[in-house]
Amino acid sequence: MVRIDRLDSPIGTLTVAERDGRVCVLHFGGNMTAIRSALARWYPDDAVEERECSGIRAVLRRYFNGELGVLDGVEVDLNGTPFQKRVWTALRSIPAGTTTSYGRLAGRVGYAAAVRAVGAANGANPVAVIVPCHRVIGSNGSLTGYGGGLERKRWLLAHEGVRSASLF
Repeated sequence: MVRIDRLDSPIGTLTVAERDGRVCVLHFGGNMTAIRSALARWYPDDAVEERECSGIRAVLRRYFNGELGVLDGVEVDLNGTPFQKRVWTALRSIPAGTTTSYGRLAGRVGYAAAVRAVGAANGANPVAVIVPCHRVIGSNGSLTGYGGGLERKRWLLAHEGVRSASLF
């Protein structure tokens, strides 16, 4: 059984899906067609039900209220290629309040020359915020792109205490 829930947050509507107590989607907005399509591909034998996910709601509320480390304990179910999963796992090791560059992240996952591939994997992250792809910035300190939009990325980094003139 996969449960889907939508909730309001300071950065807009979030859609979250969980399976067996693990978050498999955290998406900006409420595009249920795209989310249901991904879930059907990942879990073809599982029923999908729109139902409150009270546990993750509580954790996200705590995060948005300033308890930044609370996301570290959230279990995730990452669906992607082995390379993507390697990048996403590395993202979880970037502490709140800090950033890294795409180049440093590429080096961390053992593919120093694959900066663009790391960027593409970062952009394909299905569990935004919890798998903190917003903490990856350009090597010159610029925000670069973000699937949720640069305003959300800027807000998340400021919320986590990142203070850099080039970000704002």
